[in-house]
Amino acid sequence: MDTSLFEAALPQKSQGYIQIFLDGGLNQQRMGICDAVAVAKILNATLVIPHLEVNPVWQDSSSFMDIFDVDHFINVLKDDISIVKELPDEYFWSTREYYATAIRATRIKTAPVHASANWYLENVLPVLQSYGIAAISPFSHRLTFDNLPMDIQRLRCKANFQALIFVPHIRELGDALVSRLRYPSSKNRVLGNGHLMDYIDAYNKQEPWKFVVLHLRFDKDMAAHSACDFGGGKAEKLALAKYRQMIWQGRVLNSQFTDEELRSQGRCPLTPEEIGLLLAALGFDNSTRLYLASHKVYGGEARISALRRLFPLMEDKKSLASSEERARIKGKASLLAALDYYVSMHSDIFISASPGNMHNALVGHRTYENSKTIRPNMALLGPLFLNKSMSWSDFQQAVVEGHENRQGQIRLRKIKQSIYTYPAPDCMCHV
Repeated sequence: MDTSLFEAALPQKSQGYIQIFLDGGLNQQRMGICDAVAVAKILNATLVIPHLEVNPVWQDSSSFMDIFDVDHFINVLKDDISIVKELPDEYFWSTREYYATAIRATRIKTAPVHASANWYLENVLPVLQSYGIAAISPFSHRLTFDNLPMDIQRLRCKANFQALIFVPHIRELGDALVSRLRYPSSKNRVLGNGHLMDYIDAYNKQEPWKFVVLHLRFDKDMAAHSACDFGGGKAEKLALAKYRQMIWQGRVLNSQFTDEELRSQGRCPLTPEEIGLLLAALGFDNSTRLYLASHKVYGGEARISALRRLFPLMEDKKSLASSEERARIKGKASLLAALDYYVSMHSDIFISASPGNMHNALVGHRTYENSKTIRPNMALLGPLFLNKSMSWSDFQQAVVEGHENRQGQIRLRKIKQSIYTYPAPDCMCHV
């Protein structure tokens, strides 16, 4: 990538401070951070390192600085926008708690989804000029992907693909897992004194293995939100209905459809068994080295046992790293997701069991790095799995033909599509 594409003059004088409060999981927050950078540029404002809200599902209180290398972030963007880690003392009052207790003149909560640059200039700039500060919450998906100056689009990509890197201990543990996947004899080695152990002897003794990362998005949150039936019987249906009521008060958009209708429309996430059959049909076999990137799998080991039988060389964070190595990320969903993201970016092939924020983020990032990503054809697979009389050879042929153009080919972004999922052509000069 030609970094000269991202050259832009730093504005002369800041109009004030922009605070951003971001909800969602790691990858939704990641996109929000990049949009915040773009909004700061549009407004000629100083960006305060965004505040990450505690996710109500994952209950993770990790901050920006717990996840991302903040000094790298500031340094990479220093010629584009002004960024500070904290507000100056005169704005000590501008906190999350302050905005939670009453309506405040400095809080903007009316930003429409996919707002234009002009909306920010007309509605946020006056607040900045009056008070010297503006806090925007909620912020997710609050900047359009279309009709923006090219320098703003490229700045978003610069923030996403160059400025946002994980903290050193995540990168270090990620490097260790990647090395153990490529060189299995080094699997039992551990990190020592904060640095990777010397793997040179392993490198000299064997050829590196290729490995596939499977993002198995099959947690309880996903299963409940999809409104699909996953074959767990009456007890599972009742448990998911109770959870759905607790988290979303029963509101799930897909719930008016039957399970067969949802599957026919390709709207059900693939189960571990189904993703295993997809991989087998595409030619992966029991010699494939597979890394399982996932949060807690709904149904536990029983749910993934069939997948493990198909792919006995399947690994995950727990099998590759000791409990001591995982101590700093234990129970922290954002850091666990960050580690999986890092390993996914270093894999030979990435495939996700269903669309979602991590899938979208990695599709875009791996496109930017020209890495292979297989995108399951959900609309094809749903009806195929419903057909109980289909032979394996017919199933395999249908799967192969249905995925010929879904294995890493660069797709140009269309109107309204995310620049983070489809960085070409806006942010890829060679396309």
